[in-house]
Amino acid sequence: MIGKKIRLYRRTKRMSLTELSRKADVSKSYLSYIERDVKQNPSIEVLKKIAAVMDITVEELIEDSLPSIYEEAHDLDEEWLNLIQEAIDAGISKQQFKDFQEYIKYEKWSRHNRKKKQGGTENIN
Repeated sequence: MIGKKIRLYRRTKRMSLTELSRKADVSKSYLSYIERDVKQNPSIEVLKKIAAVMDITVEELIEDSLPSIYEEAHDLDEEWLNLIQEAIDAGISKQQFKDFQEYIKYEKWSRHNRKKKQGGTENIN
């Protein structure tokens, strides 16, 4: 549960695992173990470092219920969150992502118009 909360807070802050690792002075592999619940009982010292970087309290990390941001982010499944994080880690900017969306819209529009023209040509012949 702590791992899931750390990942959720980190992603909400748009922070990569590498960035959190560097700022909290905790190894990236150890943070990954915590987030994946491989390591389920991190020390209070590690939790203090993580909480300080994310501007939250240790209590927020260890209390039983998931934070309210989980409810907001819950609309996206884990696969989408991972894809978004991979894009951020790869250095894809918001503008590049928006440009890609526009390109996809154009491709759909273009396919639709080609089908329309093909259908119209068949009716004339």
